Amino acid sequence: MHRRDFLATGLVSVAALTAGLGLAGPAFAEIAEIEDMVMGDPDAPVTVIEYASFTCPHCANFHATTFKELKKNYIDTGKVRFIHREVFFDRYGLWAAMVARCGGQLRYFGVADLIYTDQQSWTQGEPAQIADNLRRIGRTSGLSNDQLDACLQDAEKAQALVAWNDANTKADGISGTPSFVIEGELYSNMSYADFAALLDEKLAAK
Repeated sequence: MHRRDFLATGLVSVAALTAGLGLAGPAFAEIAEIEDMVMGDPDAPVTVIEYASFTCPHCANFHATTFKELKKNYIDTGKVRFIHREVFFDRYGLWAAMVARCGGQLRYFGVADLIYTDQQSWTQGEPAQIADNLRRIGRTSGLSNDQLDACLQDAEKAQALVAWNDANTKADGISGTPSFVIEGELYSNMSYADFAALLDEKLAAK
């Protein structure tokens, strides 16, 4: 599991990023609301919230393995409503989230899958190269250069995402990624077998 001290070095680096955007620092209530990215039947009996970082190798592995089985057996079958919430360890994770969100709900999970799949490649190089790598992924998913530039240069959205991340991780007690809030209870990363057994238990209790 990818861990950090959310109240120390992790948030300091992200705070420095948003300060560098030249914003005056509006109150949280004034920041544009951030939309949860949701997959599955809105009326599914069980809700799973994943907290993950696009730069976390354990998260990439989860999406390459366990998530695919969860999607097939629980999300696509209407048993689970799945929410993916980004966690920011660094500015590159924030940039990746901004690219993933650029196409809205319709494209989000497709772009996210490409970002996780290509993680070892796009995270290499200097900042300008990493930004170009993310633009390439966005173009692969059908987004235009103009769309991607607008999303990556949206300073207000960046600050809103950081504030949203801060509020959610504190509220749910997140200390590493991937972490999961399942029906209000916090769990760490687990195998598909353990995940399925837990979901079956939650479903049986409904």
